[in-house]
Amino acid sequence: MRFLKIAMLAATLLPLASHATLGGAPSAGTSAPTMLRAMPQSAAGTAAAKTTTTAPFTMREWRDTNGVTIREYVLPSNVVFAVTWEGPIRPDMTALLGSYFPNFVAAGESRARGTGPLIEGNGDFRIESAGRLGHFFGIAYLPRLMPANVRPGDLQ
Repeated sequence: MRFLKIAMLAATLLPLASHATLGGAPSAGTSAPTMLRAMPQSAAGTAAAKTTTTAPFTMREWRDTNGVTIREYVLPSNVVFAVTWEGPIRPDMTALLGSYFPNFVAAGESRARGTGPLIEGNGDFRIESAGRLGHFFGIAYLPRLMPANVRPGDLQ
């Protein structure tokens, strides 16, 4: 009984991992994520565009304790409009998608299991997720918040 109390106390005192939440503020994780100023691929083709044109968002990248690389794409208004992931397992989708997690569940239930990648969405939420044992990847984004000059393919 005493061990159980100590374990519960330790669990409440340890810092919780924080993740990006789609449609919310960027993560405030304990490890410092790599922050990069992003540039759309369409503008990356010319040297002049590299020096003068930057995308209207910031990309933050980090690796979680399970080895999953998570990237969050943040607007200047401090709102996450897209998240991508790649790693040996899927990340905690509840924490990653936040209030959009029910949309993810509904998308998964609307198709037969084992039929390939999950590609679903509507005007408010879009998800593309695929993988196999040991290598999962995907993107979830909010089309209404996506900057005009950015395509989902640019967010890799």
